[in-house]
Amino acid sequence: MPQKDTVTHTPGGKRPGYGQLLRTRGAWTFLLPGFAARQPFAMLTISIVLLVQHTTGSYGTAGAVSATTGVSMALFAPYSGKLADRFGQRAVLLPGVLVHSVSGLTLTALALSGAPTWALFAAAVPTGASTPQVGPMVRARWGVKLHGSPLMQTAAAFESVTDEFTFVLGPLFATALCTGIDPAAGLLTEAALTLVGGLLFAAQKGTQPPVAGLEEHARVRHTSALRVPGVRVLIVTFLGIGSVFGGMQVSLAAYTESIGEPGLNGVLYGIFAAGNMLSGLVCGAIAWKVAPQRRLLVGYTALAVMASGLWAAQSVVLLAGLGLLVGVCIAPSLITGYTLVEKIVPAGSRTEAFTWLTGAVALGQAAAVSVAGQLEDRLWDGAGFLVPMGGTVLALVVMFLLRSRLVPPSVGRTVARGVGHREPVTVD
Repeated sequence: MPQKDTVTHTPGGKRPGYGQLLRTRGAWTFLLPGFAARQPFAMLTISIVLLVQHTTGSYGTAGAVSATTGVSMALFAPYSGKLADRFGQRAVLLPGVLVHSVSGLTLTALALSGAPTWALFAAAVPTGASTPQVGPMVRARWGVKLHGSPLMQTAAAFESVTDEFTFVLGPLFATALCTGIDPAAGLLTEAALTLVGGLLFAAQKGTQPPVAGLEEHARVRHTSALRVPGVRVLIVTFLGIGSVFGGMQVSLAAYTESIGEPGLNGVLYGIFAAGNMLSGLVCGAIAWKVAPQRRLLVGYTALAVMASGLWAAQSVVLLAGLGLLVGVCIAPSLITGYTLVEKIVPAGSRTEAFTWLTGAVALGQAAAVSVAGQLEDRLWDGAGFLVPMGGTVLALVVMFLLRSRLVPPSVGRTVARGVGHREPVTVD
């Protein structure tokens, strides 16, 4: 059963802060190993790109192999989450980290040995498919610890900031290893961190969500997170967010290369990521009184508006300013989306729901990298910025049309199926 004694309430209705969140009993037992285990997630794609480009001499091949890893991860991640909900996180993590580590080492060996391209693609599929979904698992553990607590919104913000910090630190660390030590060092370190961090995280059995018994599973086996209409809307929403990440990565690199200042790429992307982190911190510290589905609609509208101006930026200063604003708009959308999962998805399906959203970001990012690259090659420098605009605008239209599906069910509402009636009902 969930540990209700860990729920923290704030006197006087004040907004609980990060200090109060981090003092939650038992939180650090899964936060520290969880951070180590999720760091490789941000190192994987860039490590593959740098290694394969070094061994094949082709950025196209390197990008395609990396994209294959991202797509396979996005497709298989929800099933990993579903298995974790049914059998427990530990049961999924232990074989998962082993398969991922072996697959990563195999891909490294194939690349260094000059194996044919098809072999690299073949190794990329299990490498991506077995990527441990530690972020969603951490969020699910917070859900157990903080069920019904005002700290849940703070936890969602904290996790968003942690994710963004990971995606800033991971690529920098991997690049330093690949360029400063050896082209294979990034992928080898990624495999080692996944193995060690994943095993340590799996060892924290006391904080993982409880696993329902066989009888309960037989009763609710038809209930999947994907059957919740709001989850499907959120998947489209997060695909649009992924298009921003992928489109920004390719387009910033192409733009800075076109003006003869490739070194500015890291600076501009760092400004974008900093906006995301800062807004995430602020978002988690605000006592929101507006319903989360309304916050998501307003925040995502702002994101679509800001992303729509990127393609027209004609100077580094303007692009940096717009990139900062885009980053500022992303975190609230991510945080609110994850918060809605806790409200609209049954507890037994939340890890699966979180992995659907994480996978949607990865899939949107992989697709955006490919499309933005084609636009940059075929049109003008900076044409790839059309991808974040298109992705967010389309997702916003879907969200607006289906916004009613994001409304959490009312507590205690009587469902017209005869379920939950406590008083006798006369039947004619």
